[in-house]
Amino acid sequence: MDRIEAMRVFVTALEEGSLAGAGRRLSRSPAAVSRAIAFLEDHVGAPLLHRTTRTIRLSEAGERYAEACRRILTELEEADLLAAGEAAAPRGLLTVSGPLVSGALVLRPILDAYLAAYPALRARLLLLDRQVNLVDEGIDVALRIAYLPDSSLIALRVGDVRRIVVASPAYLKGKPPITQPADVARHDCIAMTGFGQDSWTFSPAIEKDPPQQVKIAPRLVVNTVEAALGSAIDGYGLTRVFSYQAADEVRAGRLVVVLRDETYAQPVHLLAPEGRLSVPKVRAFVDFAGPRLKAEFARLAQL
Repeated sequence: MDRIEAMRVFVTALEEGSLAGAGRRLSRSPAAVSRAIAFLEDHVGAPLLHRTTRTIRLSEAGERYAEACRRILTELEEADLLAAGEAAAPRGLLTVSGPLVSGALVLRPILDAYLAAYPALRARLLLLDRQVNLVDEGIDVALRIAYLPDSSLIALRVGDVRRIVVASPAYLKGKPPITQPADVARHDCIAMTGFGQDSWTFSPAIEKDPPQQVKIAPRLVVNTVEAALGSAIDGYGLTRVFSYQAADEVRAGRLVVVLRDETYAQPVHLLAPEGRLSVPKVRAFVDFAGPRLKAEFARLAQL
């Protein structure tokens, strides 16, 4: 059996989450998929997967081998496409990742439009609230909201986002006014895990001063933006989110911005591994998505 083809079967099984899913995607029988995995396990001399009737899970050796397989397959694809020339039409499978909320609200419609423009393409969109390793996880392009460390990734800045504090008009009726960050301590707060459960940090009143930390005692802690916004809309307190996350609710009048943090902005980048921009499907997506992302994040910032 061809080892490269067996690697493709192995990686596809991981992407689909099952051997049956890999078979459906590759138009192969379950037995053929199992033979390909067994061939690789015989070759490396170690089990790569722990199998149950419904799921598969990587072994310790499988985790290391999967990373190597993704790199090898990516490099082979790049070599094939480069040999075809820069003018080759975008084709194949494009894997894109982004945060849960901005990925669903902003990135997904742009990816839909890109697929409509290039019928020969297929895409996978992975929405994850964690920092992904583009090379090891086989991701072609990622949307990331964060300051970027020095790396070999190619980055296109597509915007900035700032945090705001919002509440419903119903909640604010009869409550103490909010004119400065310290005022939030007197209010019911809806906090998010990983986004300030005990205190919220704001820009200093004077530029050279340290950031302002306001202690909060949240009555509710949730683990998603949607839950925090939902409780705020229903009138249960203040919550703090990125401006784009609440933009539609503010425009509809369901929420009101009570504080803006104008100083501290988080940059938004479109990222690709070094060398991937020479692949037509990646280059075309960055060229297509870049201006649209800039326009959308600029629109969402105008609250």
